[in-house]
Amino acid sequence: MCTGPVIRSWRGGSRLRCAPVVEPFVDGTVDLCHHGDREVGAGLVDLAVNVRLPAPPEWLRRVLMASVADLAAYPDVRAATEAVASRHRLAAGEVLVTAGAAEAFTLLANAFTPRRAAVVHPQFTEPEAALRAAGHPVHRVLLSAADGFVLKPDAVPEDADLVVLGNPTNPTSVLHPAAAILDLVRPGRLLVVDEAFMDAVPGEPETLAGQRVPGLLVIRSLTKTWGIAGLRAGYLLGDREPLDRLRAVQPPWSVSTPAAVAVAACSAPAAVAEAAGLAESAEHDRRYLLDGLRRLGVEVSGRPRGPFVLVRLPGADRVRERLRAAGYAVRRGDTFPGLGTDWLRMAVRDREITGDFLEQLGRLLAS
Repeated sequence: MCTGPVIRSWRGGSRLRCAPVVEPFVDGTVDLCHHGDREVGAGLVDLAVNVRLPAPPEWLRRVLMASVADLAAYPDVRAATEAVASRHRLAAGEVLVTAGAAEAFTLLANAFTPRRAAVVHPQFTEPEAALRAAGHPVHRVLLSAADGFVLKPDAVPEDADLVVLGNPTNPTSVLHPAAAILDLVRPGRLLVVDEAFMDAVPGEPETLAGQRVPGLLVIRSLTKTWGIAGLRAGYLLGDREPLDRLRAVQPPWSVSTPAAVAVAACSAPAAVAEAAGLAESAEHDRRYLLDGLRRLGVEVSGRPRGPFVLVRLPGADRVRERLRAAGYAVRRGDTFPGLGTDWLRMAVRDREITGDFLEQLGRLLAS
């Protein structure tokens, strides 16, 4: 008897199998389901979660509130799909709106049967957690801190038929060259690029969104930029054939009416222009954070380009606990494969919050 869902292989004929139900923590050493929201708490200044706004802007709140009048009807994502397609100059069939970017990873795990899935780490742990929960073995491609966690395409096994990586990568904040990522394209391989933070990079210089490449899927998120993590709003772009397979396993009406409205609104030209302005502001705020960390002698990983930075500190876990006692939540690093207890990730905030944080961190490091 099957104990798990039927999984279909991509371009693999009629091969079917049942995936066993397994725990997502099969690694035994890393809690793949630990996310930054578990670090925050009442009274804490949140530097642990990468959502960039404390609340949606007023114009988006008005749009969302107006959508409540339509909640009696089943959700319809057609307008959202068309808005995303227009924003990225694609056809509607090359877009799949999802309940947040994270839903995309569950759909991938349920739609395909990779013979060898490779996940590039350190990165957001949800892709590996979803693959393992669906019963798929995962090969970890570990990038090195010694060279700033730079992607080396030849480190990915040649026989990997599913490859997942982030750009810019969470938690390293490294922005990989588009050319290096495209070096991973192979016949029969599904290449999935998580661009959840790409809209936080001014000009989106290395994006693959909108490119038509066989076997390429790009994941985008709207929750970080617009302060709507509680709403869950994202989408996939790319090759129609794998997108259609994901469409086939997506639960009916998984994207709520408010989420669909948010996707459409945040994909409009005015919103895209506003997001570009927010990215420029975040760039300046990140430089301020980096300058302060370096003045304190804190080792910053690589060349950060996202709205967060990764640092290495001896005894970082103890520092994290002391910061928490002082009122600041930062993200622990040891739940990311390839890192350990000497790593912390901190979100970029405005200069007032960052200045106060740096002052507190300096006192802790000096004591």
